[in-house]
Amino acid sequence: MSAHDKKEVTTLGPNEFFQSIGNKVEGLSSTTDGPTTEEEQEYRPVEEIESLCMNCGENGVTRLLLTAIPYFREVVIMSFACDHCNTQNNEIQAAGTVQPKGSRYELRLTALEDFSRQVVKSDTATIKFIEMDLEIPPGRGQLTNVEGLLSTVMDDLEMGQEARKEQTPEVHGKVADIIAKGRSMLAGDAFPFRLVVDDPAGNSFIAPDLKDGVGKWEKREYVRTTEQNAALGLSDSASADFANPGLTADGEIIPNEVYDFPASCPGCMHPCTTHMKMVDIPHFKQVVLMSTVCDHCGYRSNDVKTGGEIPEQGEKIILTVQGSTDLARDILKSETCGLECPELQLQVNPGTLGGRFTTVEGLLTQVRNDLHSQIFDASGPGGQGGGDSINSSERTQWDAFFEGLDAAIRGDKQFTVILTDPFASSFVQPLVDPPNVDPQIKRENYERTEEEEEELGLKDMKTEGYEETDATEETT
Repeated sequence: MSAHDKKEVTTLGPNEFFQSIGNKVEGLSSTTDGPTTEEEQEYRPVEEIESLCMNCGENGVTRLLLTAIPYFREVVIMSFACDHCNTQNNEIQAAGTVQPKGSRYELRLTALEDFSRQVVKSDTATIKFIEMDLEIPPGRGQLTNVEGLLSTVMDDLEMGQEARKEQTPEVHGKVADIIAKGRSMLAGDAFPFRLVVDDPAGNSFIAPDLKDGVGKWEKREYVRTTEQNAALGLSDSASADFANPGLTADGEIIPNEVYDFPASCPGCMHPCTTHMKMVDIPHFKQVVLMSTVCDHCGYRSNDVKTGGEIPEQGEKIILTVQGSTDLARDILKSETCGLECPELQLQVNPGTLGGRFTTVEGLLTQVRNDLHSQIFDASGPGGQGGGDSINSSERTQWDAFFEGLDAAIRGDKQFTVILTDPFASSFVQPLVDPPNVDPQIKRENYERTEEEEEELGLKDMKTEGYEETDATEETT
């Protein structure tokens, strides 16, 4: 190996392949007229590969750009062009593996500037425009924005309208209504409307904005079904006999006993073990703690499940944090609970963090680390992550946000924690014994909204008369 080769290997390590576009071109010559150095000739941000055109059989050029998208992850952008028949094709693929959980993004568009939100659609994602009742099945991956995504859909629908008019007139009329509504949305005459990107692989994305309030931008992670794992080429965990403690005479789980059962690691798909333990939280209820650790790739996951009957009302818990003593309080945030800290400008939608049983300090630290890794640690040398798409004013706002959050974690700033749980399954440790009331904790019951009832599946739940339904089905 020559000295030049050794230098190149050292310069382009594994972390250097996926950078923001601004970092990739940094240091290259700013003009095309002047002479280029040998290093600039060797290193090109865009790789070009001669490849076969499937349309005419001649050779075209495929261009590959390995880049990191701010707030998201590494991707490979591919573009093919054939000079012989002018065929062009653009596609995006996630550079990483299938994520441990699927992801569902929802954006509520209310103004024209929302059309510029960046959208990453992987080849496993389903796109939905709720108000149009329009669903785009999984297909080619795209890197675009909301306007480009909706415009492409409308153009594709219009392309086959002439054929539909002659062959299926009834379908032609329905598609014409959808096109008219879509063009009205693009013109800004149909606000508000919602865009949903649902990806079982977890490799799709809608860009957030610092000014987003509750109900504007939402991300939820979910556990894939057996069918979704099969579609992604992932195998479910193989059954095996594990040594577990026994059950009670009634078949119930014994509190404080650790149960082990086989699982498949969501990161590398190797067999691993999930540990489960039932814990009795004083003055609250029993909860189930679940932990998965993979010895092959180091993947770790912790979750909390609450049980019991569904209450008639939801509950809002308001905690005033005044110092280090309050930061050490135990806190249980169920997977259906939303978190808000108005003084810190922090809002966490239900389902984002899953269930967590930790302290107030631990919960804020996890939120802080997750946000910081998505925004600033995506790429870039010297801590200047986030890519070249973050302007100075936006970076200043994020810096101020994290400074306030760090001050709260250190105990230098008073703030309020608001837990809103439609299942009333969350908990904050009081510092006084019942029946005395902790003056820093305020509890409020509230009626669940129609939207919450629908999302939690309570509208479809039949709790009375189901025996008669089962008997009728057996007789028929």
